[in-house]
Order: sequence, then structure tokens, then C-alpha cells
Amino acid sequence: MLLRINDVAPDFTANTTMGAIRFHEWIGDSWAILFSHPKDFTPVCTTELGYMAGMESEFAKRNCKVIGLSVDPVASHSGWLKDIEETQGNAVKYPLIADTDLTVAKLYNMLPADEPGTSDGRTAATNATVRSVFIIGPDKKIKLMLTYPMTTGRNFDEILRVLDSMQLTAKYKVATPVNWKNGEDVIIVPAVSDSEAKEMFPEGWQTIKPYLRKVKQPSA
Repeated sequence: MLLRINDVAPDFTANTTMGAIRFHEWIGDSWAILFSHPKDFTPVCTTELGYMAGMESEFAKRNCKVIGLSVDPVASHSGWLKDIEETQGNAVKYPLIADTDLTVAKLYNMLPADEPGTSDGRTAATNATVRSVFIIGPDKKIKLMLTYPMTTGRNFDEILRVLDSMQLTAKYKVATPVNWKNGEDVIIVPAVSDSEAKEMFPEGWQTIKPYLRKVKQPSA
């Protein structure tokens, strides 16, 4: 079954660099980011894991856990993590799933459900589609899915921006406009009438079109 936004994220058990986990239990009442890699000791992924390690505290501030995945065993991960710290200057302190039997890659549609075999003998090229990012909410539903080519490094600053947007819009009846950054004006969603908006936003808003009303970003 293909996954879509707002589907429940498939649950699974897996070995990681920090021990065995059950995914939904590990998420708990947090948000979560699952990002995957086709193979250990690959150059672009090395930079990504290191950058994410440097950003992890920013995600933690937002009650968001981070977990990586690579189609290789834990022993291989451990050697790769040493290289990441050496070359990128950040120690990876979040777990990295060892998806040796391809279970998670298949559950999340990163590989075909009938893909045979295990991680043995597979190359980065045969795992090229295992390059996805999923943001999962505390309700265990998928909020975002992105898949990148192997040659293009992911923009985790953008992932953080999207998380800020989703957490804001989950709390208030607003949406965020193009290129929005935290602290900038937002949009009152069309489902909110002007009379309702007066109660929600007593300081007023700017009506550009009846369907496009900008307002200062709400705060807690």
C-alpha cells in the first residue's frame, strides 16, 4: 500500500546503534523525523548525518526526536559514525536503524514490497530510493514525505522550517505563505470567517483578497 500524508506511519521493531526499539513506542508523545540512507560510508550521506547531529538540539527544543536509517548492520554503522564525527565535527547522538532485512525500507515504500534479499551484496545504486525524509506527528501520522536523489544533499534547515510551520498551524487556524520563516506574517485559513477571525485575532489583519488574509504570527 502506498503511503500518503496523514496515513499512520507504519510501526516496526528494529535494531539501532542505541539498542532495539519499537518505533511508535520510541516516538511517544513527540514529533519525529525519520531520514534514510542507501548505504554506510557514502559521501553525501556522511555530510547529512553530521549536519543533522549539529542541529539535533534545535529539533529537541521543538519536542522532535531524530532517527536515521541505513541499509547496513549496526557494526558497519558504528564505524561510519566515527568517520562522520572525524570529518564533520559533530558526534551523532541520535539512533541509526540497521535495516539489514529491508523491512523499514519496504514499509515506507522506499523499496518495492517484493524486493528480495537482505543488505548483503547491495550497493548504494540498488538502494538509491532509500533517500527519504518523513516527519511524523505525536498522533503517529505522516505529516511530510520528501525523497532526494543520491547526488543532492538534503536541506535540514528547510526541514526545521517545515516543522516550525506544521507545529504552528496545528495549534492555530493559520497557514504559512511561500518562503515563510518563523516570526513572519501568516495566513488566516479560508475556513475561518471574518467574525471568527475577530475573536481569534483582535489586533486585526490585512485583507489582500477575501481568501487571502495576512496576520501577525500568533504566539503562545
